[in-house]
Amino acid sequence: MKRKTSIIILAAGKGVRMRSDLPKVAHRLAGRSLIQRVVNTAEKLHAEMIVVVVGFKRDIVIDCLSDNKNIKFVEQKEQLGTGHAVLVTKDLFKLFSGNVIIMPGDVPLIKEETLINLQKEHEQKHAAATVVTVELDDPKGYGRIVRNDEGFIEMIVEHKDASDELRKIKEINTGIFCFDAHELFSILPKIEQNNAQKELYLTDALELLRKEGKSIAAVTTYDSVEVTGINSKEQLENLERQYLHHTQR
Repeated sequence: MKRKTSIIILAAGKGVRMRSDLPKVAHRLAGRSLIQRVVNTAEKLHAEMIVVVVGFKRDIVIDCLSDNKNIKFVEQKEQLGTGHAVLVTKDLFKLFSGNVIIMPGDVPLIKEETLINLQKEHEQKHAAATVVTVELDDPKGYGRIVRNDEGFIEMIVEHKDASDELRKIKEINTGIFCFDAHELFSILPKIEQNNAQKELYLTDALELLRKEGKSIAAVTTYDSVEVTGINSKEQLENLERQYLHHTQR
């Protein structure tokens, strides 16, 4: 029997490198805001609940989704990392049992099929959590995937916290996850701010689950464009060019 699925979309950040007064996810790609593109894809999964975590200039982000019905918004008043962003949604999940897909609001070209494959892999492997990964020729700046001999994920190490040896790994974390809801909200309070940014990383939840003997699976996409996040106007312009080139062929 297929489990129920809910979706959390992280859209609270300012996006400092965009050099703009707009929240990052409110910027547009080919006429639609980044957040609307992500939510529109999420809606195709017919999830039990879609929760958008807002923060910086929240009203602008909420307004971007005025045409999308049945979205629940939760405010992250302080931006203390991805783990904290998910933790602020916990009250909505008190009675929920099933899968929780978590993804950033700045991956506008994420495909429905990838999210479906993520759910399937998660359930087939009976994992506590499953991660969408991709291999990049230049993985600088991204969290590296460290696997064990059986192919399961041992941990994800952020670039700034990684040793020179770990930085040689080309498989990276896309920031798109599927968790068992109970496992997720049980482990989140145990995350500590022991990293360079002094933030609560959602990726640390994976390492803690591993230490408890739980398995962390992975599903790899071979299309790096669909999981490309936006950090600057140059990246946005480049992704828009790729998108338009693909859709006009």
